[in-house]
Amino acid sequence: MSPFTRRHFLAGSACGAAALCLPEFWLPGAFAAELTKTPAQTEGPFYPDKLPLDTDNDLIIINEKLTPAVGEITHLTGKVLDLNGEPLRNAVVEIWQCDNNGAYLHSGSDNGKKRDGNFQGFGRFLTGTTGEYYFRTIRPVAYPGRTPHIHFKIKQGNKDLLITQLYVQDDPGNERDGIYRNVRDAKLRAAITTPFVPVKNSKIGELAANFDVFLGMTPESK
Repeated sequence: MSPFTRRHFLAGSACGAAALCLPEFWLPGAFAAELTKTPAQTEGPFYPDKLPLDTDNDLIIINEKLTPAVGEITHLTGKVLDLNGEPLRNAVVEIWQCDNNGAYLHSGSDNGKKRDGNFQGFGRFLTGTTGEYYFRTIRPVAYPGRTPHIHFKIKQGNKDLLITQLYVQDDPGNERDGIYRNVRDAKLRAAITTPFVPVKNSKIGELAANFDVFLGMTPESK
C-alpha cells in the first residue's frame, strides 16, 4: 500500500496535524504575488445522499477491505488559505467524485449499477495550524456531459465557506464542459485547474496533484 499505512490515513482524518499526515512527495503550493480567490462552482446533484460509514481521507480502501478501488491512484494535497496567504485551521475539507466507471456514491447516479464497491467516493480531512489537507483517491474520469473533476466543499463549524470543483490540467474534455467554460477569466480557470503528475519512482503509476484553496473572506476563528 504505497508509502503510507492505513493507520496514517485514519489518523489524518481526525488529528488535524496535517504535516504528520502528508506523504514525502507532498507538493507545496506556489504562491503568486497576487492571490486569486478560488471561484465557487455548483455543488451538483451527486453530493452523497447517504454518507458512507467510512469518511476518512483514504478513498482507495474502505474500512479494512483488502481490495483497493480501480483507477489511477492520486495523492491530492493542498492548503486552505485566505487572500493574505494565511492558513485556516479547523476547516473540514470534503471531496466527492465518481468512480472509475463514472458512478457516484448517490442513489440517482446514472451508472449506479456499475459502481465500484471498493471506492469510497467521499472523504473528509480536518486542517491543522498550517491549513494543509491530504487525500488518497483516484484521478477523476469523464462521464457523459462532464470532463474529469473532483468536487470540494470547505466547511467550518456549521458554515459552508466554499463549494467548488477541481479540474485536470490539459484534459481535452475541459473546453467541452459547460461548467468549466462558464469560468471565463483565465486567472479564475487557472485557480481550479491543476496538473496530475506522475510520482517519481512509483512502481504502480501513482499521480500527485496539489490544489490550494483561497477563501475570499477570513472566518473569525482560525
